[in-house]
Amino acid sequence: MRTTGILLVVVVAVMYAISTSATRCGDSMGHQLWHTTVDAGWEPIVNINDEPIQELGGWAVSEFNKHVNCTVKFNKVLSGRQQLVSDVNYELIIDVTHFRGEDGNYKAELYEQELTKKRQLLSFTKVK
Repeated sequence: MRTTGILLVVVVAVMYAISTSATRCGDSMGHQLWHTTVDAGWEPIVNINDEPIQELGGWAVSEFNKHVNCTVKFNKVLSGRQQLVSDVNYELIIDVTHFRGEDGNYKAELYEQELTKKRQLLSFTKVK
């Protein structure tokens, strides 16, 4: 009886681990939400090197790291655009360094509520 109970716990733990597996390093998180060829209110971010934009890129990388089984290091936001709706949608191209020392670019799509400063990372996809 005790062996059966232990076996049951192990099986449940393995099934849980499989069902909630983290994204592998270098994989994308989420799905691309916005089509980059459609303007629909999108404006380029003119001062891409401004501290708030760079901080937003660092935050996006930090959020991505919470969902992968490795760590990528934020280098800088290379380019981006924003869409002013009731709040702000951002699409940022971010340069990162993988834990093996390889550089790569990702597109982060995120949303920020202006009033509450609440943020949500919607997708983080590798740019080819």
